[in-house]
Amino acid sequence: MTVGPIEADVIVVGSGAAGLTTALNLAAGAKVLLLSKADISAGSTSWAQGGIAAVLDEGDTFESHIEDTMVAGAGLNDRRAVEYVVEHAAAAIERLAALGVPFNPGETVSERWHLTREGGHSARRIVHVDDATGWAVQKALEKAAIATPGIRFLPDHVAIDIITERHAEGHGFAERRALGLYALDRRSGRVRRILAKAVVLATGGASRVYRFSTNPDGSTGDGIAMAWRAGCRVSNMEFNQFHPTCLYHPQVKNFLITEAMRGEGGILRLPPAADAADQPGTAFMASYDQRLELAPRDVVARAIDAEMKRLGLAHVLLDMTHKPAGFVEEHFPTIVKRLRELGIDPVTQPIPVVPAAHYSCGGVLVDLHGRTDLAGLYAVGEVSQSGLHGANRLASNSLLECLVFGASAADDILARLPVTPPPVPIRKWDESRVTSSDEEVVVAHNWDELRRFMWDYVGIVRTDRRLERAAHRVALLRQEIADYYGNFRVTPDLLELRNLVEVADLIVRSARARKESRGLHYTTDYPEQTNPPRDTILYPTLD
Repeated sequence: MTVGPIEADVIVVGSGAAGLTTALNLAAGAKVLLLSKADISAGSTSWAQGGIAAVLDEGDTFESHIEDTMVAGAGLNDRRAVEYVVEHAAAAIERLAALGVPFNPGETVSERWHLTREGGHSARRIVHVDDATGWAVQKALEKAAIATPGIRFLPDHVAIDIITERHAEGHGFAERRALGLYALDRRSGRVRRILAKAVVLATGGASRVYRFSTNPDGSTGDGIAMAWRAGCRVSNMEFNQFHPTCLYHPQVKNFLITEAMRGEGGILRLPPAADAADQPGTAFMASYDQRLELAPRDVVARAIDAEMKRLGLAHVLLDMTHKPAGFVEEHFPTIVKRLRELGIDPVTQPIPVVPAAHYSCGGVLVDLHGRTDLAGLYAVGEVSQSGLHGANRLASNSLLECLVFGASAADDILARLPVTPPPVPIRKWDESRVTSSDEEVVVAHNWDELRRFMWDYVGIVRTDRRLERAAHRVALLRQEIADYYGNFRVTPDLLELRNLVEVADLIVRSARARKESRGLHYTTDYPEQTNPPRDTILYPTLD
């Protein structure tokens, strides 16, 4: 059953840092509808432990931050995007501070904030709130948005597809543009039409396409899949960042151990031999990179993966026991508290860690204003491929991208709204030929199968043979899921599975197209880089 349409000037899909920043900047001149598929705090922003990179110290420079970003991105970055973000970083931090984000103060009178350092950075430039920066940013942005009259929240709504001219009633509407979206109301089970002059995708990444991930369950590539189905190009989907240090624990599957621990002196070690359990294990990063634990994430993740495979290990160890107890407790209070709840004291015990899927560096291709190929459709944050990250994201550039591009997209939308025509009549969602499913086990089985073979065949280290196997399995699953989608009423799990298999196909296609190893894409069949570096761009075919 459907209900009448909801209308707004702009729909923002996603309520993390990207979505909330965009909405707050839009509210000055537009009526904004902020849609989230669960609670507004459920996205990845709240989980970010590290911080936000910005040039805030007199000894640091824009050029240094730009160069660090380009080096981490293996030369595949769009330098214009990198420069734009780096140059707007300080202003983004100031806006957050004005909203009440309690960044850690400096340790001397001359230091406004305490700056830490993370892997790949040549200077201390990470502003943070202990080890829970994302949570503090999320809460401040939420509070501001809730207090803003021009923003209306619509939680528990799962976006299904972008509404375009193809969904208009009647004929004669020729302009190709985004007109809104169809969304499933979780509470009522009804599909709603939500109409607007512009749509902003701020839906995050797709790390849940893998079996092990540091992200919340909602990171299912919804925005990437919707934009692709609406006719937008996607780019660099083969670059999936695996965070080197996710907690290895039977009770907890996705607790991240922040990059800042390595930045503050954490040492990666092998578990000690059984006959030397009272001795620290061997530190191994010197065998892989002269930057040791401060090497970029892709290098560290591959090193850990190689050691685990070489020795048949379930995990390695991140050791902070050589640091004073007060130092560890002061700098990482959230992590210390959670680990102690699980029976691990990081002050006296090394932390068992494994790599896990963490961040999607590819996504919907956008310009410096977040504009996609479809007029009226924007993408901001992890859902997008803005050119900032290249082949590997530099630590603490992710929240920064959300803040800078959120403001840029909002400025562009506000400039265009006065000359954008209002939405046209749109067809209702058609459920006349579907029934309620009595085979939900199919969804659960396909979900599990997809994530397992993506982990096994399209993970940290790849080969042509593994990718070929993955492509075959994706094709079979896509057909099975399409048949299921065409015959049964939509559910949140089915919609996420539909998007995940779409994203898996894009990742595999992109990985097979790149005949080199660069950044996060490492294949033993093509271990060298080729020049000049080129983006992988996929072009959709509309029916």
